[in-house]
Amino acid sequence: MRELTHVDERGVKMVEVGHKGDVPRRALAKGRIYLRPETIELIKAGKTKKGNVIAAAQIAAILAVKKTPELIPLCHPIPLTGVDVTFEFGDDYIEAACEVRATYKTGVEMEALTGVSVALLTIWDMVKAVEKDERGQYPVTRIEGIRVVEKVKGAELSQKG
Repeated sequence: MRELTHVDERGVKMVEVGHKGDVPRRALAKGRIYLRPETIELIKAGKTKKGNVIAAAQIAAILAVKKTPELIPLCHPIPLTGVDVTFEFGDDYIEAACEVRATYKTGVEMEALTGVSVALLTIWDMVKAVEKDERGQYPVTRIEGIRVVEKVKGAELSQKG
């Protein structure tokens, strides 16, 4: 059985990574927000009242990636080398993907998960006026499937790159 790395007999701790060497690392996370098809069309046409939904979500995701150690208490600050945030449209959803890269002693999957989560939350915030029903509820809107799709490091990265 695997052991938890952030707790020991003294309580909660930040994992020691000082002995590890810097290794190129990449993580890709994805997730979806389900919306009314009419909302998807408004976003595609750039006709939402709050502005460019996709650009705002990209910026929010990148900022969130950079702030991950401030948001998740035991994450190490990581010197990031790159972040890409992309979107795919379906008829009733937008899938966000956040790829984070770094050369460091520990991984970037929490950063990728944070980025995709904040991208999706930003989309929700920007379209909530058209997603609400007459009672102010969100019968269609939901975020699902946030996950790490791929995590690669070191030699694996150069083989896939």
